[in-house]
Amino acid sequence: MASEPLTIVVPVLNEVSRVDALISYLNTLPCKAIVVDGGSTDDTYVKLQTSVRSQVRVMSAPRGRATQMNVGARHADTPFLLFLHADTTLPHNGVMHVIAALQENKSVWGRFDVSFDKATPILRLVAWFMNWRSALTGICTGDQAIFMTAAAFTAVAGFDEIPLMEDIELSKKLKSLGKPIRLRTPVVTAARRWRSNGPIRTILVMWWVRLRYWFGAPPEALVKWYNDAR
Repeated sequence: MASEPLTIVVPVLNEVSRVDALISYLNTLPCKAIVVDGGSTDDTYVKLQTSVRSQVRVMSAPRGRATQMNVGARHADTPFLLFLHADTTLPHNGVMHVIAALQENKSVWGRFDVSFDKATPILRLVAWFMNWRSALTGICTGDQAIFMTAAAFTAVAGFDEIPLMEDIELSKKLKSLGKPIRLRTPVVTAARRWRSNGPIRTILVMWWVRLRYWFGAPPEALVKWYNDAR
């Protein structure tokens, strides 16, 4: 079952409220997975260690999504990698679609379109805008399940180990290797931050954070704003 040439890397931190669902999902994957815990203070790490199947490796690393994903990727032994958030699931046959796209040499990297688990009209509009922006710019976010060849990941030296915008910086580097593949069947990601803070406020804060970043604000200065929007 885990013979596919793809490893899925999942960073986690204090996900006890959804870890059972994550475990159930990981155990159904037709490929290897590496879950990298960033020092959870709840039962996330323990539950993962005791409940996942043999195809799923559980590791720990210093806290920080970029650092955790780099550690997971370095321990993968497959030619293809996919980075998946703990609150995101791939579409049916998503693993097969990724493998086929990379094996056909369309590009060395790509991403999925995204949708939300609570598909209100405004969140459908948000998802549409995210997908349109990514298609236009070639810049992808972690919610879109970025995938690539292991050789491409190595060529760009992985994620910059910064506290924010690591997915944006990775996209910029990967764009030098080619245009991203767009898989239109969407992943489904949790709308929890949009529901808890309200979609309008979340959109405004996220745009403000990205605008400041594009104008040179360091990620360290933007973390509080970003966390407030989650």
